[in-house]
Order: sequence, then structure tokens, then C-alpha cells
Amino acid sequence: MKKLLTTALVTGVLATAASVAAAGEIAVIVKTTNSSFWQNVNKGASAAIEGISEHTMTFNGPAAESAIADQVALVENAINRGVAAIVLAPSDPEALAPVVRRAFEAGIPVAIIDSGLAEGSEQYFQAFLSTDNCAAGQQAAQMMIDNAGSTGKVAVMSYVAGVGSEIGRVGCFVDYIGENSDIEIVGPLYSQSQMATALNQTTDLLAANDDLIGIFGANEPTAIGMGRAIEQAGKAGQLVAIGFDGNADLQDMVNSGTLLATAVQGSFQMGELGVNAVADILAGTPVTDFIDTGVVMVTKENIDTPVAQNVLY
Repeated sequence: MKKLLTTALVTGVLATAASVAAAGEIAVIVKTTNSSFWQNVNKGASAAIEGISEHTMTFNGPAAESAIADQVALVENAINRGVAAIVLAPSDPEALAPVVRRAFEAGIPVAIIDSGLAEGSEQYFQAFLSTDNCAAGQQAAQMMIDNAGSTGKVAVMSYVAGVGSEIGRVGCFVDYIGENSDIEIVGPLYSQSQMATALNQTTDLLAANDDLIGIFGANEPTAIGMGRAIEQAGKAGQLVAIGFDGNADLQDMVNSGTLLATAVQGSFQMGELGVNAVADILAGTPVTDFIDTGVVMVTKENIDTPVAQNVLY
């Protein structure tokens, strides 16, 4: 999916959007506002809008990533009030697809960030900005094998089953481990992106599997809960623990040695480049329909380097 937006259907819709909404609101709607990751997306979006005088920006999201109906309602509200464009991080690939189609039919361009929509929905949005989650999962898996070995048990602590980012990130981690080692996978367990749930799940898992050689926490609240459980069990440094995302808690866990590494997405870039993409579309400037926002494996050795500091938050 790396082509310029040249189809007649998309061109017609964008021409309508540009004429109807030469200036107006760009609605940034994320999975939840209660997360440092998504607040860093907000920082990037806010930085972008400072350089775009003809548009304003709003930032919103439900209280929790699992509140999918609330996110659908936020998108519906944005369409109903006639926003110029939408930047959306869909919490559920199936549930958000119909409302994105409705935005398309209303002539409102949409940039999808972080997680994809259901297969067959590509015609209804104009750009997709994301970490290559499969590649990120494979990087974490290779680091796991390199540091934990190729035999034993590795647990996978995931977040919301079926979310686009989870399918790539966790699926490719598990597949890569299976194809390149004799490691036995325990899980995945799903925290619903709740730190306390991940903490309790990891505590129980550690108690039941004292022979674990490694553990992978696949998003911010899950990795924080996982790390705290490891610390409370007195097992920091006794197994290879790899997290995902890069807030202050996870940075502290990398520095303390609780986590060997955390895979950090360009969350700031998702917001910044997402807003810039829809602004370009509204201005009639072609954009590519996939923009890779990247991932950095942050370790104690590189955490203070510019490449890591540019993605941490």
C-alpha cells in the first residue's frame, strides 16, 4: 500500500472536501486520552497545527481504549459538526470502519494513525501513518532470542485482542519466535490496556511459571504493569523483559534493569505527520497513502542518545 492517491473516486471526494472546507477544524481522535503515549500524539499534532494558519485542531478520545462505542460516537460527532478533516487512531478495526466510510461519503478526508481498519476499508481513508508493527514485533523477538536464548518459556502480555497494531505487533513476535527458536510461548494474556490488570496477570503468571526466561509487554500500560509485577516479585534482572512504548515509567525500568529494552514508536510523529497529511490533502497536495513513523529499541546503553531522546516522552 505505497502509492499516490490518484484514483478518480478519492480525487473527487478530496476535491469536494477542499472546496467545502477550505478552512476549518481538524479533529484528532485517539484511542484514549488517559495515556502518555496519546498525549505525546497530541503534542505532535499541536506542533503541526502551529504552522497551519488556515485550520484549527481539536484533540479527543474516550476514557479507555476498550470504550470502543465512545470512540465511534466521537467520530460521528465530528462528522455531524462538519469538520474539515479527521486524524483517527481506531480502537477496533471493524467497529470504526462504518463511521470512517460515513466520513468519506461526507467528503471529509481521514488519516488513520497507529492501527489499521478492517480489510476492504482502504478506499475510505486517504493516508495511514503507523509504526510497522510486524517489523517491531520481529525486532523485539530477535532481541529476546539474542538475550534469553532459543529454548525455554517466554510469556506474552498483550492488550486488546484484534486491534490492528496488536495483530501485527504480537502476532509477528509470536510467529518470529516460533520460526527461529524452540521457545515455548505462554499466552498471550490480554490486559485491555489496563495497567492494574497487567500487573495482576503478570503476578499470577510469574508465580505459576518460575522457569520463564523472558516476557514481552506489548503496549504502554501493559508493559508498566508487567514491569511493576516483576519488581514486586523480586525478579528484576532474572528474566529478559522487553516492553513497548516510552513514557517516564518505562524509561525508569530500562535504567534500573527491570526491562532490557522498550520498543518506542514515533508517537509525536504520528500526531505531527497525521495533521500535516490531512492539511496537505485539503490543500490539494498529493500524499502517499502509507507513512512509516518508525520504532527505536531503547536500552540502557542508548537511552541518552539523540535517536532515543527524540522518541521518548
